[in-house]
Amino acid sequence: MPIDPAKAVAAEPRSAEISWDHKDVQLYHLGLGAGVPATDPDELRYTLESRLHVLPSFATVAGAGMGVVGGLSAPGIDIDLAAVLHGGQSITLHRPLPTAGRAVSTSRVAAVYDKGKAAVLVLRSEAADEDGPLWTSDASIFVRGEGGWGGDRGPSERLPLPDRAPDADVERPIREEQALLYRLSGDWNPLHADPEFAELAGFDRPILHGLCSYGMTLKAVVDTLLGGDVTRVRAYRTRFAGIVFPGETLRIRMWAGDGRVQVAVTAVERDDAPVLADTLVEHS
Repeated sequence: MPIDPAKAVAAEPRSAEISWDHKDVQLYHLGLGAGVPATDPDELRYTLESRLHVLPSFATVAGAGMGVVGGLSAPGIDIDLAAVLHGGQSITLHRPLPTAGRAVSTSRVAAVYDKGKAAVLVLRSEAADEDGPLWTSDASIFVRGEGGWGGDRGPSERLPLPDRAPDADVERPIREEQALLYRLSGDWNPLHADPEFAELAGFDRPILHGLCSYGMTLKAVVDTLLGGDVTRVRAYRTRFAGIVFPGETLRIRMWAGDGRVQVAVTAVERDDAPVLADTLVEHS
């Protein structure tokens, strides 16, 4: 089979130097819809270099997301990229991200699971600079048609939502051109820009990047429940449960707990169809 789990997990990690500056951070934030209203002091923290802070989900695009790309080309993996779906994402922050920096990003296949009709690759990326670790990022990648070898099915944890009204319920519009702007941060998949490619993939028009919804959601949590303080975020994880199209609206419901916020994200215009599920932000 195209995936050799033992070989993939045993392969030597791949390392590369990555770097970013304030322009990369600002572009990422703009790709998430930051800057509306343009002169709002809360939004200027995302768009103006003299006030800039870094939303922790920036880790998914720093260095153009080298961890996922490196993982899919690791020894023991030979797959059709058309069969690949991004199933989930988690980030653990070891300290606040600087607005500009250089780091070494090390990527490896942390696990391979057999889901029967699909395989799941857990691609781990760890970044550190001269002062120590910055973040650890895990991307769960579904590979359709590659399961069934009798391996470990892996975890299937679900996070039930609290049985009460949310503490916050906000809507975030997705601009028509937002996917075109977000892809400038490094994800050039034509699924998010080319109508003909999207049609071949089974969609009537290009869809928004899952990681864009991921970043928009974290921004909403930070701005709504964490006082706009990005440094309070300790970890953030989600499962990609569905798609959303540019021009639609995300509904983001939040339940605050002891050092954590549970979140459910749906598409308003499609009867609250799920977009992100099992979503948790851990904070100080």
